[in-house]
Amino acid sequence: MSILDSSAIIALLRKERGHELVAEAIVAGAGMCAANMAEAATAMVRYGVPSNEVETILMDLPVSVFDVNRELALQAGLLYSATKSFGLSLGDRLCLALALREGREALTSDRMWTDAGLLLGVPVRLIR
Repeated sequence: MSILDSSAIIALLRKERGHELVAEAIVAGAGMCAANMAEAATAMVRYGVPSNEVETILMDLPVSVFDVNRELALQAGLLYSATKSFGLSLGDRLCLALALREGREALTSDRMWTDAGLLLGVPVRLIR
């Protein structure tokens, strides 16, 4: 089972290259961090999707959504030192921290995650 980065969700919704892998991951029971859902919502609004459609699309997405609790927030913050050379955002680190905690792969379109994942011991699968 995969933990989805917001880039994977956006690829799925926009039918970008690699969206088939994201769809397969969702069918297999993928999850995502609530912060990455916020990033996906932000991107959709930026692309001009009306707010009510963004809400419907993301709320109907058949994925488990994991809250950012105290432990996950702390873990993501602590990943900063190890990952600062990769330029990962807080959302990136939350996704990787969730994948690490759940013992799952992270699914993303962001190539720099492969090296970060190796360093952290998180399997990273690129969608393209």
